Amino acid sequence: MRKNTPLVAWLGDDFTGSAAVMEVLQFAGIASVLFTDVPSRALLDRFTDARGIGIATTARAHGPDWMRDHLPDLFAVLDGLSPDLLHYKICSTFDSAPNSGSIGAAIEAGLRVRPSQAVPLLTAAPQMRRFQAFGHLFAGTPDGVFRLDRHPVMAHHPVTPMTESDLLRHLSAQTDLPMGLIDLEALADPQPRLDALIAQGARILSIDSMEPASEAAAGRLIWDNRDRMGLVAGSQGIEYALVRHWQNIGMIPPAPPPASAGRVDRIAAVSGSVSPVTAAQLDWAGQNGFAMIPFDARAACGSDADLAAEEARATRAALQAAADGLSPLVHSATGHQGPQVAAFRDALAASGMDPEIANRRIGQALGRILDATLRGSGIRRAVISGGDSSGHAMRQLGLSALVAKAPTIPGAALCQAYGDGTHDGLEIALKGGQMGSQDYFGWIRDGGGPRDTTRKAQA
Repeated sequence: MRKNTPLVAWLGDDFTGSAAVMEVLQFAGIASVLFTDVPSRALLDRFTDARGIGIATTARAHGPDWMRDHLPDLFAVLDGLSPDLLHYKICSTFDSAPNSGSIGAAIEAGLRVRPSQAVPLLTAAPQMRRFQAFGHLFAGTPDGVFRLDRHPVMAHHPVTPMTESDLLRHLSAQTDLPMGLIDLEALADPQPRLDALIAQGARILSIDSMEPASEAAAGRLIWDNRDRMGLVAGSQGIEYALVRHWQNIGMIPPAPPPASAGRVDRIAAVSGSVSPVTAAQLDWAGQNGFAMIPFDARAACGSDADLAAEEARATRAALQAAADGLSPLVHSATGHQGPQVAAFRDALAASGMDPEIANRRIGQALGRILDATLRGSGIRRAVISGGDSSGHAMRQLGLSALVAKAPTIPGAALCQAYGDGTHDGLEIALKGGQMGSQDYFGWIRDGGGPRDTTRKAQA
């Protein structure tokens, strides 16, 4: 039996983002757990104190038909726990398109399970340099803050390129649900705007957030209206805003800073990200005790035997690196303009394979390589880099639950993992491609923990 009903239950559209929600709550002193699939009753009962409960999915990599078929049952599992708020977690850069990771289709699926007068949509997370002003989303990079349609990565994303920074305009291609905006000006006293928009028939309400005051106002608006707007959508900015409001009203006390997990001599890592942020991290790692092991993603476009041979080659190299005292880091690309990406696209076009299948095969292969490397080396700390890669790779490790253990850059904490197999107790970090400081892999090797960082270290 649960001791308390959850404050928030969330369904994540990828694994890294799902872990980021858990991190926000856990480090605020709210016991939270993320499951990698629908938990068994026995597993759920191991976390009876959790007030935040999430389930990670790979929805961002799927089309709307898959979402309509799979998401309602997952929403129903979480809704059955009677949380105050049911949250569909999206990427803080709004990664979505009508045919891939449709946020509109996900909200429609959620409304089938938890009917709500309207669905608050809070995408911005100022702690992560994600800002929304008058409906337009801005995101930070090491080189500054850019409007999303001019962002050096998101404007050129290989699957969900952002050609529009007005989120409601972007979302209108994914759903016919009426929408409205609660902007910075309205946040000074947002309740009248919310009531008016609902009266006008709006079902999705995009909310601005730029700094502590507007973030707190957004958190208060969502929490005070939870009885009629029990389904919410957004990034971990939802939880950041709620935590700020809960602290402001004395519902929870300020949490003490979490500590480092301590340095280890080696970690194992895999990366399926094509982000230039990850490319810079890989470059740093190669100069600081990591063995850089390329994985030829073209093998995922070939036969099962081709893929197995490439996995075996990369695994042998990783195990040799670990035996030599280095941290193996197997990666499929070094940035979206690197030669590996062009070669993969040529192989994909020649094969005629569905890109979704090819990307899934890459993630699964990286997961199997990490599994074999950990088993063969005895290494007990790992990193998976890449939002879509993390979901496919994690499932190869037989891990069922994650609890945040030590912070790094917001959204990429070191976690303790739980499962029935060999990797129970593994320390692992899931990092989105655009996230983390340049020395992120070294930071995880050092055990994470608070430290001074500059704004430009965060992406």
